[in-house]
Amino acid sequence: MAFIMVCEDDAAVRSVLRRALEHDSHTVSVAATADSLLRQLAPAPDLIVLDLGLPDADGRDVCLALRARGVDAPVLMLTALDGLHHKVGGFEAGADDYMTKPFDIPELLVRVRALLRRATVATVPCEVVLDPAKHVVTYGAVSMSLTPTEFRLLGRLVASQGDAVRRHALVAAGWPHGAQVSDNTLDSYVRRLRAKLGSLGVAERLATVRGVGYRWQ
Repeated sequence: MAFIMVCEDDAAVRSVLRRALEHDSHTVSVAATADSLLRQLAPAPDLIVLDLGLPDADGRDVCLALRARGVDAPVLMLTALDGLHHKVGGFEAGADDYMTKPFDIPELLVRVRALLRRATVATVPCEVVLDPAKHVVTYGAVSMSLTPTEFRLLGRLVASQGDAVRRHALVAAGWPHGAQVSDNTLDSYVRRLRAKLGSLGVAERLATVRGVGYRWQ
């Protein structure tokens, strides 16, 4: 038996998921918004079922915020969007699996069991706090508003802190709708992000890894 959190804004889908997971012997807590989910992380869930199209935030941004907080529970993302770039963006944001709606409950339960069996690597919490609904980053007592793209780039970096993130992975996370982005454009966004981080006193944490991409250190 596992403790599973379900974040889904559609009440009917939320109810179906809850009943199915409880029937499969899991303890389930539900939320309809990203804000509600982020307020219910204690006790820590064993797995999170996360809708991409939440009313107050993009599910990919929520996933980035979870990873930045050190939440290492597997994330199964649900969405009505089945384009390849949507899936890539979800995985780059930190999701572990991805299902498109409508889905079959038996398949979802099998995927949940498979995710729970997998060993996870503990995620180290980052000192910055990411708000996916407002696209705000906070360090200490100081907050800074970011654009959605800046938020996603920062989230992707802090989720992999200590490791270099390649350019193509940053593009997939920063532009989840599949835009064609040049190296110059990516570098320009990173420069603006670094300038904003300077106001928080953490600009030096965003390092350039020549020939590879960038790293949060």
